[in-house]
Order: sequence, then C-alpha cells, then structure tokens
Amino acid sequence: MVIRRVLAPRIDFGALRRELKLPEQFPPAARREADEAAAAPLPPAADRTDVEFVTLDPVGSRDLDQAMHLGRRPGGYRVRYAIADVATHVRPGGALEEETWRRGQTVYLPDGNVPLHPHTLSEGAASLLPGQDRAAVLWTIDLDADGGIVAVELERARVRSRAQLDYRGVQADAEAGRLPDPIALLPEIGALLTARGLRRGAMNLPLPEQDVEPDGDGWRLVLRGPVPMEDHNAQISLLTGMAAADIMLAGRVGLLRTMPPPKPEAVQRLRTAAAPLGVDWPAGMSVGELLAGLDAAEPRSAAFIDQAAELMRGAGYTAFDGELPEQPGHGGVGAAYAHVTAPLRRLADRYVAEVCLALHAGREVPDWARTALPKLPEVMAVTDRTAGAATRGAIELAEAVLLEHRVGETFDAAVLDVDAPPAGEAKPGREPGGTVALDEPPVRARCVGELPLGERVRVRLVTADPAQRKVAFARA
Repeated sequence: MVIRRVLAPRIDFGALRRELKLPEQFPPAARREADEAAAAPLPPAADRTDVEFVTLDPVGSRDLDQAMHLGRRPGGYRVRYAIADVATHVRPGGALEEETWRRGQTVYLPDGNVPLHPHTLSEGAASLLPGQDRAAVLWTIDLDADGGIVAVELERARVRSRAQLDYRGVQADAEAGRLPDPIALLPEIGALLTARGLRRGAMNLPLPEQDVEPDGDGWRLVLRGPVPMEDHNAQISLLTGMAAADIMLAGRVGLLRTMPPPKPEAVQRLRTAAAPLGVDWPAGMSVGELLAGLDAAEPRSAAFIDQAAELMRGAGYTAFDGELPEQPGHGGVGAAYAHVTAPLRRLADRYVAEVCLALHAGREVPDWARTALPKLPEVMAVTDRTAGAATRGAIELAEAVLLEHRVGETFDAAVLDVDAPPAGEAKPGREPGGTVALDEPPVRARCVGELPLGERVRVRLVTADPAQRKVAFARA
C-alpha cells in the first residue's frame, strides 16, 4: 500500500554512478558467454513442468529468481520453491564468472539497475518468466500443521511458471478471497511461519520503505509500507534459507548469513526508551512480538522502531569448512540462515545452492564452489556497502532536488531519533539535534535543536543542496 508519493523534477543519477564506480557494461567476453548460455538447450534435469508455479515480485520486475507452489499434505503443507539455477548458465573459471565476482550483486537505481548478470540471462534465459521452460533448483519442503519442517528434498529441475504476479495485485486478490490456487495457502502458511519466528525470537522492523520511481518526465519520491502478502512471501524465502543452513551445518561446509543476537544491555536500553514513548512493553514479551504489533505510521511507534534498529547490527557472511562457526545464528531470524533464493541478483546464492545440492545428494561439493566459499564474505561485504550507498544516495538526491527551492519554509515532522551525548552532556561544538521525518513530502533528514523523541514538531528547511545530496532542518 502506497502511503505517500510526491513528484520530483528530472534528476540525473549519473554523478552517483560515477562516484560509486559502477560498471557501465559487461566486457565482450562475458557478454559472449552469457549470449551463448542463453541460446544453449537446457541441461538434463527432473521434469517438473506439470507443477503450476507462479512468481510473486514487485510490479515490473524482470529478474525473477523464485517461483512457488503451495499445497496441503496429510498433516500439514507442502512448499515447492523453484529458484533460478544460475550455475547451469555460468561456466566456472570463465569470463562471465569473473565479471560477476567483480559486481557481487545487482545494484538498483531509479534510472536503471546495474545487473549482476547480462540481461540476456538475468531478464531472459535464466529468469523464471511465465510460459517458459527454465532450469531451477527445486526445494520441496514438507511442513507439519504448525509450520515446522518435517522433510526437505532438493533437486535440479525443469520448471514452467504459469503467471507473473505482483504484490499489489495479489494483496487485492487476497482481500477479495480470489487468490490463485498455487498461492491460495500463502496467508495461512505465512502466518504460521511468522508465529514460529516470533516464538524463537525473530525480529522484523516494520518501517515504511522509501524509494524513488520514474514518473513520466520526472520522479516520484515514494513512502510505502509492506502489504501483508509481501511479508508472507518473505517467510517462504526465510524458510528455504533456514533449510539451506541446516543442510550445510549438517555437512560441515557452507556459507551462512549471520548476525549476532542483541546484547542484553541494548535490549534494556530499548526497554527504557519504551515508556517515555508511550509504548506498552508487557513483561515476558519479546522484542519481535512487540515490534510486530506497532504501527509505524504513528510517530511515537515510528521513533521506537527506529531505536530498535540499533539491535540489528553486525550482519555478514560466515564461511566454514570442517569446523562449525562459533556463532552460526542470525539474530533477526532467530535461527541459522543462508542466502540461497536470489542467485540472479546476489553472487553468494549461486555457490550456496551448489553446496546444498551436493550435500543433499551425498556427493562431494564441487571444487569451484568449495574454494569460493572463504572468499565470498569479503566480496559480499564490499558490494553490500556499494548497493546500500546507491540506495541512500538516490533517495538523498531526490530529496534535495525536491526541496531545493523551498529553503526557509516550515514543515510538520515527527522526531524519530535524538542525539545521545555521553553522560547526558552536549558534545562541545555541536548543537543538539536528531532525525526527523516530514509528513509531506516524505523526507527524513537531520534537524538541529532541542527535539522531543517521538513527538511532532515544526521544522524549518535550512539546506537543500543536490550537489552534496544534503538536506537539513532546524527546529522552528
């Protein structure tokens, strides 16, 4: 559901691309390999084209990594999750593999993405587009009536998606009671998996997503909250990532997505912040359970959620071979977890899938996958930073362009965060301040002045500089 959107004029994102040194095109040898792979016949695999898979992604997506089919089984559910089998298209040791290591992941910008793979694969022969036979790594996960995993099967398969669905349309179908058969059980299974996650300590920050979208000759600055079907869909991906982690931990080789659990003192600081913000935190309720019940559109709840983000620090990748990692879990998931469901967009997933296929079949992990594992954490860390900088930079530029001619105006805003000087004393040479979120336009930026956390205030725009991508306010 779109919460707010505001039209911005034409924006040139070229400077941001140059600043981040994003590649403009693929080397000829890598493009040639991709074109040849796209034209080659699919390799032998189990024929699962009779299963009515569908994809579920944002509107307009072309790089479709996942397709699903959900059904009932005696005593529970069967989740079939087909993931694009990118390894069938990328030759180990080739020019295309080398280039994907340089890129690490797809970087998304409003004026076009910088893909991990050439479009002939990422939006063509490897993408699970409807009506096309595609190579996939097929996860079949049987669940009990409570959503617990009772069996996992894994195979290379040929699949055919029947339809390309999007979150907005599927949410409308869910509310009208007309979900397509392949995903009719998604709300039911998603709710079970969410409840299981909360019981094991999982945390999810229900913050609206800020984005920049094209709109004719200009751009929209959009703030939207996730629709329920988007959260349910994410639970299927989390389920698969946890199954992958279990396979690799049992086989004592792999690559996990890890994050330390919140430190008790950090949780206590968050609990201390709850009462002043009017957030009721009953004894015995976990952080995740509390967050799940908050409305991010309410200023005090939004401020509390912003504070809770401090608990979600330190995410990274942990490779292991032989000796299990000392800390294998992911604090946000509440379990061991791996990235395995987005190989078109994320380098690590291709290698994790290959490790899981080999371990599940009782085969040796191929050398090309095994030797890659210890090198992936650093590559993914660097490209994670680049992708994050691209997203932040695009939003900051759009905000600055949108407000460039409104310096001096005042706006209504909610205080999301305030500076925390040591020992409660102001830092020398720095005014008090914090972070505010405007009502209209949907801008979030620094503001100086005495700010009451979680309260609504009037703020004055003092800086809007597109060249520096900087927006700043002062308490009015």
